[in-house]
Amino acid sequence: MGVRKGDRVTIYLPRILELPISMLACAKIGAVHSVVYGGFSVEALHGRIEDSESRVVITADGGYMRGKVIPLKAIVDEALRRCGVVEHVIVVKRTGEPVNMAAGRDFYYEELQELPVARSLNGETCATEVMDSEDPLFLLYTSGTTGRPKAIVHTHGGYQVQVASTLKYCFDQRPEDRW
Repeated sequence: MGVRKGDRVTIYLPRILELPISMLACAKIGAVHSVVYGGFSVEALHGRIEDSESRVVITADGGYMRGKVIPLKAIVDEALRRCGVVEHVIVVKRTGEPVNMAAGRDFYYEELQELPVARSLNGETCATEVMDSEDPLFLLYTSGTTGRPKAIVHTHGGYQVQVASTLKYCFDQRPEDRW
């Protein structure tokens, strides 16, 4: 999809394995990701896509919530009618519901997996982007219940320090512990 270091990607998926895979893939190539809860409305999604200036959205045809199918791809389509920053949409087949696929913009995740897109021209696997500790890793938006949602930028180094600190001070992790 041409995503490079510093580009932004919105991830709007249900609770499926492709969610953390997408987050890790973005981190590997240096793209900044923003995870939007898969139950949020068109307005909430649109605002976060527009604010983050995402070039790519990763979503699913739908997701299951409380016994109902949530039409995630339809919500993405409506949100994108309101903003013009997104170039590509990657769609995971989750529910099997039929969805509208815009030619040249929308691609099925499963079909992309069949392509050698993670290979460079010389046949080596995609290299991990070298990042500075202060380079942005992900955007985490507030809920927006008290006004327009605001993004908190988490950096590569800051996130790692937070994880290590939490393990040390909250979980009292010791060298002999197993996680």
